[in-house]
Amino acid sequence: MPPASLGSLRAVLRRQNAANPGRFLGDEATRVSLSALHLADEPPRAIEKYRDATVLLALPGQLAAAIALIALDGVASRVILWPPDAQAAQIDAVCKVASVDAVITEWDVRSHDDQKAATQAANAGIAAEIAPSATVTEWVLLTSGTTGRPKMVVHSLDSLAGHISPAGGPSAGATVSAGPSGPGTIWCTFYDTRRYGGLQILLRALVGGGSLVLSCAGEAPAAFLARAAAAGATHFLGTPSHWRRALMTEAAQAIAPTYVRLSGEVADQMILDRLRAAYPTARIVHAFAATEAGLALEVDDGLAGFPARLVGQAGGPAELDIRDGTLFVRSARAARAYLDGDNTSIPGADGFVDTGDVVALHGDRYHFAGRRDGTVNVGGQKVHPEEVEAVINQHPGVRMSLVRARANPITGAIVVADVVLAAENAAKHGASAAAGGMQDDIRAFCRAHLPPHKVPVSIRIVPSLDIAASGKLVRQLA
Repeated sequence: MPPASLGSLRAVLRRQNAANPGRFLGDEATRVSLSALHLADEPPRAIEKYRDATVLLALPGQLAAAIALIALDGVASRVILWPPDAQAAQIDAVCKVASVDAVITEWDVRSHDDQKAATQAANAGIAAEIAPSATVTEWVLLTSGTTGRPKMVVHSLDSLAGHISPAGGPSAGATVSAGPSGPGTIWCTFYDTRRYGGLQILLRALVGGGSLVLSCAGEAPAAFLARAAAAGATHFLGTPSHWRRALMTEAAQAIAPTYVRLSGEVADQMILDRLRAAYPTARIVHAFAATEAGLALEVDDGLAGFPARLVGQAGGPAELDIRDGTLFVRSARAARAYLDGDNTSIPGADGFVDTGDVVALHGDRYHFAGRRDGTVNVGGQKVHPEEVEAVINQHPGVRMSLVRARANPITGAIVVADVVLAAENAAKHGASAAAGGMQDDIRAFCRAHLPPHKVPVSIRIVPSLDIAASGKLVRQLA
Protein backbone atom coordinates (compact mmCIF):
# COMPACT_ATOMS: atom_id res chain seq x y z
CA MET A 1 0.00 0.00 0.00
CA PRO A 2 1.58 3.34 -1.02
CA PRO A 3 2.08 5.95 1.70
CA ALA A 4 -0.56 8.63 2.09
CA SER A 5 0.05 11.93 0.32
CA LEU A 6 0.76 15.04 2.33
CA GLY A 7 -1.29 17.10 -0.13
CA SER A 8 0.09 20.64 -0.04
CA LEU A 9 1.91 22.73 2.56
CA ARG A 10 -1.23 24.81 2.97
CA ALA A 11 -3.23 21.69 3.77
CA VAL A 12 -0.61 20.41 6.21
CA LEU A 13 -0.47 23.70 8.12
CA ARG A 14 -4.23 24.01 8.30
CA ARG A 15 -4.39 20.58 9.92
CA GLN A 16 -1.97 21.74 12.58
CA ASN A 17 -2.89 25.31 13.38
CA ALA A 18 -5.86 24.66 15.67
CA ALA A 19 -3.84 22.31 17.87
CA ASN A 20 -0.43 24.00 17.64
CA PRO A 21 -0.70 27.77 18.14
CA GLY A 22 2.44 29.79 18.73
CA ARG A 23 4.55 28.18 16.01
CA PHE A 24 6.71 30.55 14.01
CA LEU A 25 9.33 31.09 11.33
CA GLY A 26 11.89 33.75 12.14
CA ASP A 27 15.06 35.33 10.87
CA GLU A 28 17.29 38.10 12.16
CA ALA A 29 14.67 40.82 11.76
CA THR A 30 11.21 39.23 11.53
CA ARG A 31 9.14 36.52 13.17
CA VAL A 32 6.00 35.27 11.41
CA SER A 33 3.30 33.30 13.19
CA LEU A 34 2.43 30.16 11.20
CA SER A 35 -1.13 30.23 12.53
CA ALA A 36 -1.53 33.74 11.07
CA LEU A 37 -0.72 32.83 7.48
CA HIS A 38 -3.48 33.07 4.90
CA LEU A 39 -4.54 29.44 4.50
CA ALA A 40 -8.07 29.84 3.19
CA ASP A 41 -9.41 27.22 0.79
CA GLU A 42 -9.16 29.64 -2.12
CA PRO A 43 -5.75 31.35 -2.41
CA PRO A 44 -5.84 35.16 -2.64
CA ARG A 45 -5.73 36.65 -6.12
CA ALA A 46 -2.08 37.59 -5.71
CA ILE A 47 -1.30 33.86 -5.50
CA GLU A 48 -4.00 32.52 -7.82
CA LYS A 49 -2.37 34.30 -10.76
CA TYR A 50 0.40 31.69 -10.56
CA ARG A 51 -2.05 28.78 -10.96
CA ASP A 52 -0.40 26.00 -13.02
CA ALA A 53 2.59 28.25 -13.82
CA THR A 54 6.30 27.47 -13.61
CA VAL A 55 7.75 29.92 -11.11
CA LEU A 56 11.40 30.65 -10.30
CA LEU A 57 11.84 31.95 -6.74
CA ALA A 58 14.92 34.14 -6.65
CA LEU A 59 14.37 35.90 -3.34
CA PRO A 60 17.19 37.35 -1.24
CA GLY A 61 15.87 36.19 2.14
CA GLN A 62 15.08 32.72 3.45
CA LEU A 63 11.98 33.83 5.34
CA ALA A 64 10.37 35.38 2.28
CA ALA A 65 11.21 32.28 0.24
CA ALA A 66 9.62 30.00 2.86
CA ILE A 67 6.39 32.04 2.97
CA ALA A 68 6.29 32.09 -0.83
CA LEU A 69 6.69 28.30 -0.93
CA ILE A 70 3.77 27.83 1.43
CA ALA A 71 1.65 30.09 -0.74
CA LEU A 72 2.64 28.59 -4.09
CA ASP A 73 2.66 24.86 -3.25
CA GLY A 74 -0.53 23.35 -4.60
CA VAL A 75 -1.04 26.36 -6.90
CA ALA A 76 1.96 26.57 -9.23
CA SER A 77 2.75 23.56 -11.37
CA ARG A 78 6.47 23.94 -10.67
CA VAL A 79 8.55 26.02 -8.24
CA ILE A 80 12.30 26.39 -8.80
CA LEU A 81 14.28 27.36 -5.70
CA TRP A 82 17.16 29.64 -6.64
CA PRO A 83 19.90 29.49 -3.98
CA PRO A 84 21.69 32.73 -3.08
CA ASP A 85 25.11 31.43 -4.13
CA ALA A 86 24.02 30.38 -7.63
CA GLN A 87 25.41 32.40 -10.52
CA ALA A 88 22.95 35.04 -11.70
CA ALA A 89 24.27 34.61 -15.23
CA GLN A 90 22.70 31.13 -15.29
CA ILE A 91 19.14 32.35 -14.69
CA ASP A 92 18.38 32.89 -18.38
CA ALA A 93 19.50 29.35 -19.26
CA VAL A 94 17.45 27.89 -16.41
CA CYS A 95 14.37 29.84 -17.47
CA LYS A 96 14.71 28.52 -21.00
CA VAL A 97 15.20 24.86 -20.04
CA ALA A 98 12.44 24.92 -17.42
CA SER A 99 10.00 27.04 -19.50
CA VAL A 100 9.67 29.51 -16.64
CA ASP A 101 6.52 31.67 -16.72
CA ALA A 102 7.39 34.04 -13.86
CA VAL A 103 10.47 35.05 -11.88
CA ILE A 104 9.76 36.30 -8.36
CA THR A 105 12.47 38.50 -6.87
CA GLU A 106 10.43 40.32 -4.20
CA TRP A 107 7.93 39.05 -1.66
CA ASP A 108 6.25 40.98 1.14
CA VAL A 109 6.29 38.55 4.06
CA ARG A 110 3.59 40.42 5.99
CA SER A 111 1.15 40.88 3.11
CA HIS A 112 -0.09 37.29 3.42
CA ASP A 113 -0.80 37.27 7.15
CA ASP A 114 -4.51 36.76 7.85
CA GLN A 115 -5.31 35.81 11.44
CA LYS A 116 -9.06 36.06 10.80
CA ALA A 117 -8.95 33.51 7.98
CA ALA A 118 -6.91 31.11 10.10
CA THR A 119 -9.31 31.45 13.04
CA GLN A 120 -12.35 30.91 10.84
CA ALA A 121 -10.76 27.81 9.34
CA ALA A 122 -10.09 26.34 12.78
CA ASN A 123 -13.59 27.12 14.06
CA ALA A 124 -15.12 25.51 10.99
CA GLY A 125 -13.31 22.26 11.72
CA ILE A 126 -11.10 22.53 8.65
CA ALA A 127 -8.18 21.29 10.75
CA ALA A 128 -9.52 17.74 10.25
CA GLU A 129 -9.08 15.98 6.90
CA ILE A 130 -8.47 18.29 3.96
CA ALA A 131 -8.45 17.08 0.39
CA PRO A 132 -5.15 17.70 -1.40
CA SER A 133 -5.05 20.56 -3.88
CA ALA A 134 -5.86 19.67 -7.47
CA THR A 135 -2.39 20.88 -8.49
CA VAL A 136 0.59 18.74 -7.48
CA THR A 137 3.53 21.12 -7.48
CA GLU A 138 6.97 20.00 -8.62
CA TRP A 139 9.79 21.36 -6.44
CA VAL A 140 13.02 21.90 -8.37
CA LEU A 141 16.32 22.15 -6.48
CA LEU A 142 19.78 22.95 -7.77
CA THR A 143 22.63 20.66 -6.79
CA SER A 144 25.49 22.40 -5.00
CA GLY A 145 27.80 22.07 -7.99
CA THR A 146 30.89 21.88 -5.76
CA THR A 147 32.66 19.63 -8.25
CA GLY A 148 30.88 20.54 -11.46
CA ARG A 149 27.98 22.36 -13.11
CA PRO A 150 24.82 22.49 -10.96
CA LYS A 151 21.90 20.35 -12.10
CA MET A 152 18.16 20.91 -11.61
CA VAL A 153 16.55 18.08 -9.66
CA VAL A 154 12.78 17.46 -9.68
CA HIS A 155 11.13 16.55 -6.35
CA SER A 156 7.63 16.72 -4.90
CA LEU A 157 6.45 17.56 -1.39
CA ASP A 158 5.95 13.84 -0.79
CA SER A 159 9.46 12.86 -1.92
CA LEU A 160 10.96 15.64 0.19
CA ALA A 161 8.87 15.25 3.34
CA GLY A 162 7.16 11.87 3.10
CA HIS A 163 9.43 10.48 5.83
CA ILE A 164 8.22 13.08 8.34
CA SER A 165 5.19 12.20 10.46
CA PRO A 166 2.85 15.22 10.31
CA ALA A 167 1.63 16.74 13.56
CA GLY A 168 -2.15 16.93 13.71
CA GLY A 169 -2.65 14.44 10.90
CA PRO A 170 -2.06 10.84 9.81
CA SER A 171 1.43 9.60 9.01
CA ALA A 172 2.40 9.80 5.38
CA GLY A 173 4.40 6.62 5.75
CA ALA A 174 7.55 7.53 7.65
CA THR A 175 10.60 5.86 6.15
CA VAL A 176 13.51 7.13 8.22
CA SER A 177 13.60 8.50 11.74
CA ALA A 178 13.08 12.23 11.44
CA GLY A 179 14.13 13.06 14.97
CA PRO A 180 11.83 14.13 17.81
CA SER A 181 9.47 16.92 16.86
CA GLY A 182 6.25 18.54 17.94
CA PRO A 183 4.71 21.86 19.00
CA GLY A 184 7.50 22.64 21.48
CA THR A 185 10.32 21.86 19.08
CA ILE A 186 12.29 24.86 17.83
CA TRP A 187 14.57 23.96 14.96
CA CYS A 188 17.67 25.97 14.16
CA THR A 189 19.86 25.45 11.12
CA PHE A 190 23.00 26.93 9.63
CA TYR A 191 21.82 25.67 6.23
CA ASP A 192 20.13 27.81 3.63
CA THR A 193 16.64 26.45 3.02
CA ARG A 194 16.95 26.87 -0.76
CA ARG A 195 19.32 23.89 -0.77
CA TYR A 196 18.29 20.27 -0.09
CA GLY A 197 19.71 20.07 3.44
CA GLY A 198 18.12 23.31 4.60
CA LEU A 199 14.83 22.56 2.88
CA GLN A 200 14.66 19.28 4.80
CA ILE A 201 14.83 21.24 8.07
CA LEU A 202 12.21 23.75 6.95
CA LEU A 203 9.89 20.85 6.14
CA ARG A 204 10.61 19.10 9.43
CA ALA A 205 9.40 22.23 11.17
CA LEU A 206 6.39 22.84 8.91
CA VAL A 207 5.23 19.23 8.58
CA GLY A 208 6.42 17.97 11.97
CA GLY A 209 4.72 20.69 13.96
CA GLY A 210 7.61 22.82 15.22
CA SER A 211 9.10 26.27 14.70
CA LEU A 212 12.28 27.32 12.90
CA VAL A 213 14.98 29.94 13.47
CA LEU A 214 16.62 30.81 10.15
CA SER A 215 20.19 31.95 9.60
CA CYS A 216 20.99 35.10 7.64
CA ALA A 217 23.54 35.65 4.89
CA GLY A 218 26.86 36.80 6.27
CA GLU A 219 25.85 36.24 9.89
CA ALA A 220 28.75 35.13 12.10
CA PRO A 221 28.31 31.71 13.76
CA ALA A 222 28.54 33.28 17.22
CA ALA A 223 25.80 35.81 16.46
CA PHE A 224 23.52 33.13 15.02
CA LEU A 225 23.99 30.82 17.99
CA ALA A 226 23.31 33.66 20.42
CA ARG A 227 20.10 34.50 18.56
CA ALA A 228 19.07 30.84 18.49
CA ALA A 229 19.71 30.52 22.23
CA ALA A 230 17.54 33.58 22.90
CA ALA A 231 14.73 31.98 20.86
CA GLY A 232 14.95 28.78 22.93
CA ALA A 233 16.05 26.57 20.03
CA THR A 234 16.18 22.87 20.87
CA HIS A 235 17.25 21.19 17.61
CA PHE A 236 20.45 22.35 15.86
CA LEU A 237 21.57 21.24 12.40
CA GLY A 238 24.51 21.90 10.11
CA THR A 239 27.44 20.43 8.25
CA PRO A 240 30.54 19.20 10.12
CA SER A 241 32.26 22.38 8.91
CA HIS A 242 29.48 24.49 10.42
CA TRP A 243 29.94 22.70 13.74
CA ARG A 244 33.73 22.95 13.74
CA ARG A 245 33.46 26.70 13.33
CA ALA A 246 30.66 26.96 15.88
CA LEU A 247 32.61 25.09 18.55
CA MET A 248 35.39 27.64 18.21
CA THR A 249 33.06 30.35 19.59
CA GLU A 250 32.02 31.09 23.16
CA ALA A 251 28.41 31.21 21.94
CA ALA A 252 28.54 27.42 21.52
CA GLN A 253 28.36 27.25 25.32
CA ALA A 254 25.18 29.35 25.39
CA ILE A 255 22.98 26.78 23.64
CA ALA A 256 21.51 23.68 25.28
CA PRO A 257 20.36 21.46 22.42
CA THR A 258 18.40 18.27 22.90
CA TYR A 259 19.14 17.22 19.31
CA VAL A 260 22.24 17.86 17.18
CA ARG A 261 22.51 16.70 13.59
CA LEU A 262 25.28 16.73 10.98
CA SER A 263 25.01 16.08 7.26
CA GLY A 264 26.34 17.32 3.94
CA GLU A 265 29.96 16.29 4.57
CA VAL A 266 31.78 13.33 6.08
CA ALA A 267 31.28 13.32 9.86
CA ASP A 268 34.60 12.08 11.23
CA GLN A 269 35.04 10.68 14.72
CA MET A 270 36.68 13.79 16.10
CA ILE A 271 33.75 16.12 15.41
CA LEU A 272 31.32 13.56 16.83
CA ASP A 273 33.43 13.27 19.98
CA ARG A 274 33.71 17.04 20.36
CA LEU A 275 29.96 17.48 20.03
CA ARG A 276 29.35 14.76 22.60
CA ALA A 277 31.73 16.48 25.00
CA ALA A 278 30.06 19.86 24.42
CA TYR A 279 26.48 18.59 24.64
CA PRO A 280 26.49 15.42 26.76
CA THR A 281 22.69 15.17 27.08
CA ALA A 282 21.84 15.80 23.42
CA ARG A 283 20.96 13.15 20.87
CA ILE A 284 23.73 13.48 18.27
CA VAL A 285 22.93 12.21 14.79
CA HIS A 286 24.82 12.22 11.53
CA ALA A 287 22.92 11.57 8.35
CA PHE A 288 23.53 10.79 4.73
CA ALA A 289 21.28 12.51 2.24
CA ALA A 290 21.69 13.79 -1.28
CA THR A 291 19.63 16.08 -3.48
CA GLU A 292 19.02 13.23 -5.94
CA ALA A 293 18.84 10.22 -3.61
CA GLY A 294 16.95 11.82 -0.74
CA LEU A 295 17.45 10.89 2.90
CA ALA A 296 19.12 7.47 3.04
CA LEU A 297 20.21 6.86 6.62
CA GLU A 298 20.72 8.38 10.05
CA VAL A 299 23.18 7.13 12.66
CA ASP A 300 23.02 8.01 16.36
CA ASP A 301 25.44 5.55 17.99
CA GLY A 302 28.24 8.12 18.29
CA LEU A 303 30.47 6.40 15.73
CA ALA A 304 31.60 7.61 12.31
CA GLY A 305 30.31 5.70 9.29
CA PHE A 306 27.36 3.30 9.39
CA PRO A 307 26.83 -0.40 10.28
CA ALA A 308 27.51 -2.81 7.41
CA ARG A 309 24.34 -4.72 8.27
CA LEU A 310 22.29 -1.89 6.75
CA VAL A 311 23.57 -2.76 3.27
CA GLY A 312 21.42 -5.19 1.32
CA GLN A 313 18.42 -5.10 3.63
CA ALA A 314 15.35 -5.41 1.41
CA GLY A 315 12.01 -3.86 2.19
CA GLY A 316 13.40 -1.18 4.46
CA PRO A 317 12.70 2.54 4.25
CA ALA A 318 15.79 3.09 2.13
CA GLU A 319 17.70 0.21 0.54
CA LEU A 320 21.49 0.52 0.36
CA ASP A 321 23.86 -1.21 -2.01
CA ILE A 322 27.62 -0.92 -2.56
CA ARG A 323 28.84 -1.21 -6.16
CA ASP A 324 32.53 -0.87 -6.98
CA GLY A 325 33.00 0.93 -3.68
CA THR A 326 30.23 3.47 -4.32
CA LEU A 327 27.00 3.86 -2.35
CA PHE A 328 23.72 3.32 -4.21
CA VAL A 329 20.33 4.12 -2.65
CA ARG A 330 16.78 3.05 -3.54
CA SER A 331 13.99 4.96 -1.84
CA ALA A 332 10.57 6.46 -2.42
CA ARG A 333 12.18 9.72 -1.37
CA ALA A 334 14.52 9.92 -4.36
CA ALA A 335 14.06 12.70 -6.89
CA ARG A 336 12.16 11.82 -10.06
CA ALA A 337 14.35 13.29 -12.79
CA TYR A 338 16.73 16.01 -13.88
CA LEU A 339 15.14 19.05 -15.47
CA ASP A 340 17.50 19.10 -18.44
CA GLY A 341 15.23 19.28 -21.44
CA ASP A 342 15.01 15.49 -21.66
CA ASN A 343 13.67 14.83 -18.13
CA THR A 344 16.48 12.30 -17.61
CA SER A 345 15.44 9.78 -14.97
CA ILE A 346 17.56 9.88 -11.80
CA PRO A 347 16.93 6.33 -10.50
CA GLY A 348 18.34 3.57 -12.68
CA ALA A 349 16.28 0.79 -14.22
CA ASP A 350 16.40 -1.07 -10.90
CA GLY A 351 15.33 2.01 -8.92
CA PHE A 352 18.74 2.67 -7.36
CA VAL A 353 20.41 6.10 -7.42
CA ASP A 354 24.17 6.33 -7.81
CA THR A 355 25.21 8.79 -5.07
CA GLY A 356 28.81 9.13 -6.27
CA ASP A 357 30.00 8.75 -2.67
CA VAL A 358 32.83 6.28 -2.07
CA VAL A 359 32.73 4.06 1.02
CA ALA A 360 35.22 1.61 2.49
CA LEU A 361 34.54 -1.32 4.80
CA HIS A 362 36.51 -1.38 8.06
CA GLY A 363 35.47 -4.27 10.26
CA ASP A 364 31.69 -4.26 10.58
CA ARG A 365 31.28 -0.65 9.53
CA TYR A 366 31.35 1.34 6.30
CA HIS A 367 33.12 4.70 6.34
CA PHE A 368 32.71 7.48 3.79
CA ALA A 369 35.99 8.14 1.98
CA GLY A 370 34.84 11.03 -0.23
CA ARG A 371 33.33 11.87 -3.58
CA ARG A 372 34.21 9.67 -6.54
CA ASP A 373 34.72 12.74 -8.72
CA GLY A 374 36.94 14.38 -6.09
CA THR A 375 39.65 11.72 -6.12
CA VAL A 376 43.27 12.86 -6.29
CA ASN A 377 45.59 10.75 -8.46
CA VAL A 378 49.07 10.55 -6.92
CA GLY A 379 51.34 8.57 -9.22
CA GLY A 380 48.49 6.27 -10.21
CA GLN A 381 47.25 5.76 -6.62
CA LYS A 382 43.92 7.19 -5.49
CA VAL A 383 43.59 9.59 -2.58
CA HIS A 384 40.28 10.89 -1.22
CA PRO A 385 40.82 14.29 0.43
CA GLU A 386 38.11 13.66 3.05
CA GLU A 387 39.88 10.48 4.15
CA VAL A 388 43.08 12.40 4.86
CA GLU A 389 41.15 15.21 6.58
CA ALA A 390 39.54 12.70 8.92
CA VAL A 391 43.02 11.67 10.08
CA ILE A 392 44.37 15.22 10.42
CA ASN A 393 41.27 16.26 12.36
CA GLN A 394 41.99 13.49 14.87
CA HIS A 395 45.17 15.31 15.90
CA PRO A 396 44.46 16.91 19.31
CA GLY A 397 45.93 20.23 18.20
CA VAL A 398 43.74 20.59 15.09
CA ARG A 399 40.29 22.14 14.79
CA MET A 400 39.66 21.55 11.05
CA SER A 401 41.52 20.94 7.80
CA LEU A 402 41.22 21.05 4.03
CA VAL A 403 43.17 18.60 1.84
CA ARG A 404 43.60 19.16 -1.88
CA ALA A 405 45.82 18.32 -4.83
CA ARG A 406 48.73 20.34 -6.12
CA ALA A 407 49.97 19.68 -9.65
CA ASN A 408 53.31 17.86 -9.80
CA PRO A 409 55.34 17.11 -12.98
CA ILE A 410 56.47 13.71 -11.70
CA THR A 411 53.46 12.16 -9.94
CA GLY A 412 50.76 14.21 -11.63
CA ALA A 413 49.64 15.51 -8.25
CA ILE A 414 50.72 15.64 -4.62
CA VAL A 415 48.63 16.00 -1.48
CA VAL A 416 48.74 19.28 0.45
CA ALA A 417 46.75 20.48 3.43
CA ASP A 418 45.58 23.72 5.06
CA VAL A 419 45.05 23.35 8.80
CA VAL A 420 43.22 25.47 11.37
CA LEU A 421 44.61 24.85 14.83
CA ALA A 422 42.55 24.45 17.98
CA ALA A 423 42.30 27.74 19.90
CA GLU A 424 44.95 26.92 22.48
CA ASN A 425 47.41 25.81 19.81
CA ALA A 426 46.61 28.73 17.51
CA ALA A 427 47.61 31.15 20.27
CA LYS A 428 50.87 29.27 20.74
CA HIS A 429 51.86 28.53 17.15
CA GLY A 430 49.71 30.65 14.84
CA ALA A 431 52.07 33.34 13.57
CA SER A 432 55.36 32.20 15.07
CA ALA A 433 58.33 30.24 13.80
CA ALA A 434 57.21 27.47 16.14
CA ALA A 435 54.41 26.72 13.68
CA GLY A 436 56.93 24.61 11.81
CA GLY A 437 57.12 22.29 14.78
CA MET A 438 53.35 21.89 14.72
CA GLN A 439 53.43 21.12 11.01
CA ASP A 440 56.06 18.44 11.56
CA ASP A 441 53.98 16.97 14.38
CA ILE A 442 50.85 16.78 12.20
CA ARG A 443 52.81 15.21 9.36
CA ALA A 444 54.25 12.59 11.73
CA PHE A 445 50.73 11.87 12.95
CA CYS A 446 49.62 11.33 9.35
CA ARG A 447 52.55 8.98 8.66
CA ALA A 448 51.45 6.84 11.59
CA HIS A 449 47.91 6.48 10.25
CA LEU A 450 48.16 6.72 6.45
CA PRO A 451 50.13 5.07 3.63
CA PRO A 452 52.95 7.27 2.25
CA HIS A 453 51.14 8.50 -0.89
CA LYS A 454 48.31 9.93 1.27
CA VAL A 455 50.54 11.90 3.66
CA PRO A 456 50.46 15.65 2.86
CA VAL A 457 53.73 16.84 1.37
CA SER A 458 52.99 20.37 2.52
CA ILE A 459 51.00 21.55 5.55
CA ARG A 460 50.08 25.20 5.91
CA ILE A 461 48.72 26.66 9.15
CA VAL A 462 45.87 29.07 8.34
CA PRO A 463 43.52 31.16 10.54
CA SER A 464 40.35 29.95 8.80
CA LEU A 465 38.95 28.00 5.87
CA ASP A 466 36.42 29.15 3.29
CA ILE A 467 32.94 27.71 3.74
CA ALA A 468 30.49 27.81 0.82
CA ALA A 469 26.88 28.92 1.25
CA SER A 470 26.00 25.21 1.28
CA GLY A 471 28.02 24.85 4.50
CA LYS A 472 30.67 22.71 2.83
CA LEU A 473 34.37 23.41 2.57
CA VAL A 474 35.27 25.18 -0.66
CA ARG A 475 37.39 22.71 -2.64
CA GLN A 476 39.59 23.68 -5.56
CA LEU A 477 42.85 22.66 -7.20
CA ALA A 478 45.90 24.30 -5.61
